[in-house]
Amino acid sequence: MVLETKKTTVAYRCPHCGAGIMSAVDIFALKADMIKLKCTCGKSEMSVVDTKDGKVRLTVPCMVCAKPHVFTVSNSLFFGKELFVLPCPYSDINIACMGETNLVKGELARGELELLDLMEKSGIKDFDAVHGEDETTITDPQILEIVMFVINDLDAEGKIYCKCDENDNGRQYDAEILDDGVKVTCRKCGASRLIPTDSNLGAHAFLNSDALYLE
Repeated sequence: MVLETKKTTVAYRCPHCGAGIMSAVDIFALKADMIKLKCTCGKSEMSVVDTKDGKVRLTVPCMVCAKPHVFTVSNSLFFGKELFVLPCPYSDINIACMGETNLVKGELARGELELLDLMEKSGIKDFDAVHGEDETTITDPQILEIVMFVINDLDAEGKIYCKCDENDNGRQYDAEILDDGVKVTCRKCGASRLIPTDSNLGAHAFLNSDALYLE
C-alpha cells in the first residue's frame, strides 16, 4: 500500500521586485523544519512553521505594509483546501495563497493584475517604489487624509469592531496620529490597531476596506 503524502503549494509576491514566489510543501518536510520561500532578489522571504499543535504559522511579506504579517491556520486547512488566500489585514489585497498548484498560479496572476491597477491609481510606476529604501513615513499629507477619511467613514457606519459587545451602542474610538501610522483604540476595552501610513499604495488599499477589526 502506498501512503499519499499530504502536500500543498504555497505562494507570495515579493514586495520589492514583484515576483511571484511559489513552492510545494509536504507535511513531512514541514514537521522536520521551518520552510522558507526566498525571492531571488534577496529582499524578502516567507516562512512556514509547524506549531506542533495541529496548526501552521506563516510569516508573509506584505505588498502594502512595511512589516510582514503573521497568520496561524489549522493543519487541515493548510493541506486540505483547493485554494485558500491570506489578505493583508488593512486592505483587500491577498498577499499569500495555498492550495492546488494550478489554482495558486491563477491566483498569483489575478493578484498581479489587481496590484498593478492599484499601483497605477496610486501613482506608483514600479515595484521598487513600493518599499523603497528612501521611503519615509507620512511623506504626503494626502496619505494621512485618506486613512483618516476611511476610519471616520467606518466608524460612522458601525464597522469598527473591538472586544466590546457588538450591541453596545456606547462604543467610542480614538484615532491617534503616530510617526508610522494612525492608531485606532476603543476607549472601553482598549483594543487597538495601527493603520500604516507609509505609502500611497497602503492608503489606497485601505480605502477599499469594508471593516476594521481591533485586537
